[in-house]
Amino acid sequence: MHEPNPIDIAAKASGEPLFREVGVGPWEQAHPGEPRPDDPRFDPDLLDEGDRRNVLDRYRYWTVEAIKADLDTRGRHPFEVAVENWTHDFNIGSMVRTANAFTANRVHIVGPHKWNRKGALMTELYQHVVNHPSIQDLVDDWHTRIAAERADAERRIAELELAPGDRLEQARHELHMAQHAKIIALDIVPGAVPIETYDFPERCLMLFGAEGPGLSQKAIDLADDVVYISQFGSVRSINAGAAAAVSMHAWISQHA
Repeated sequence: MHEPNPIDIAAKASGEPLFREVGVGPWEQAHPGEPRPDDPRFDPDLLDEGDRRNVLDRYRYWTVEAIKADLDTRGRHPFEVAVENWTHDFNIGSMVRTANAFTANRVHIVGPHKWNRKGALMTELYQHVVNHPSIQDLVDDWHTRIAAERADAERRIAELELAPGDRLEQARHELHMAQHAKIIALDIVPGAVPIETYDFPERCLMLFGAEGPGLSQKAIDLADDVVYISQFGSVRSINAGAAAAVSMHAWISQHA
């Protein structure tokens, strides 16, 4: 039998960690003397049992449906992310969770419908997740939706030009986004440009591949731009979930 590692012994004797409490207890305990709310956004079971979910405090006791609807009402960011699921990569769950944290407009799963949800920690419930059988289907769907957005913006501009105001400026901005929308492949391949110098378009679809093989050649061929994250160690690529998080935050730092 091996002797315990001194670090393990010291760690157990340290009295750490003391974690902060996450969430709130039952309504009667957390709000003594206050009337029970009758807001339809609140979940009766959560009011009874407490809410320890990993959500912002403003959403405590809210139902999943109410949270998702509020995120839609407050406005999701106009970037979208897609990941190829040919290898059932466990990183997909992490990507979905990050997409929720940055309020991506949509998450697209390309390939088999089933994907590893463990890393998502239930955040897929608050996110718009769309499945596609192939990368071609994803790209066709993207181009169809962008064309529709462009046509809708042009129609509204024509209607509003006689009454200039905020609505007209918003329509012009949405037309500009649709006109400059791009599909961006994230992978380390010849011809890719560094993310540190890349100007992300406001309306874009980011493509991510599986851990190891990266993106399929077809995904790279169908992309408008190919971008890579600069690395300086010996490994060929960073974790796919980490790459997605870096890329989404790069968009956030430029547009949010």
